[in-house]
Amino acid sequence: MLKVNLHAHTWRCNHATGTEREYVEAAVKAGYEQFGFSDHAPYPFPKGYYSSFRMRIDQTEDYVNTLLALREEFGDRIDLKIGYEAEYYPAFFKDFLRLITSYPVDYLILGQHAIENEVTGKFSGHPSDDPAGLCRYVDEVCEGLDTGVFTYLAHPDIFFFTGPDRIYKKEYTRLIEHAMKLDIPLEINLLGLMEGRSYPDERFFKICGEMGAPVCIGCDAHHLENVCRPEVIQKAEDMVSRLKLKLVERPVIRPVIPV
Repeated sequence: MLKVNLHAHTWRCNHATGTEREYVEAAVKAGYEQFGFSDHAPYPFPKGYYSSFRMRIDQTEDYVNTLLALREEFGDRIDLKIGYEAEYYPAFFKDFLRLITSYPVDYLILGQHAIENEVTGKFSGHPSDDPAGLCRYVDEVCEGLDTGVFTYLAHPDIFFFTGPDRIYKKEYTRLIEHAMKLDIPLEINLLGLMEGRSYPDERFFKICGEMGAPVCIGCDAHHLENVCRPEVIQKAEDMVSRLKLKLVERPVIRPVIPV
């Protein structure tokens, strides 16, 4: 069973359920030693744009205060971390970091849900046979990792490329090489496994195994029952064994410093 999970959401993202307390109690019961909340981050988008799948800026203080109180209460039973799942959107990234670092924050994980940004760009997870789209996704992920503020890369294979395998391998090999250079783990996403999404993709993690890239496991819990699903965790562990993956059981937390 997992001892560490850094990928869990809260009701503030508008597509998750359950209270933070319930998540913490479930994590303690499941035997986690470290559990991190990484809700979809508030982003200072242009005035008039509303993102329906992330917390609002005015919810940030309550998010942090709620988790600080739970950390104090459960501190002798579990190591609670306060984080966010965030995209690297260059046009807004500096303002975003200034916003979240005005409150206590332990870590970020990178989940690049859109190319360019969600205001003017395209969602990363739609099927696409466009090599230029995959190339740009990889470029933006690598640039985001270069900031040094991300602890790991969530669902690294979210770009659902349906074109030739040779292009898939070329571009994703480039991403994996860059993550390896920075010693940043690549996540096997349990929500994707559970729901049969396009990720985690065996092709991607086969390359990881061949290259010796570090990988980690993240629950991506949006509902209480997903905090610990032994049968799904077993599928991930089977993938680790079958593809001879280099599993990082406790990712090193990287501090979040404004750039």
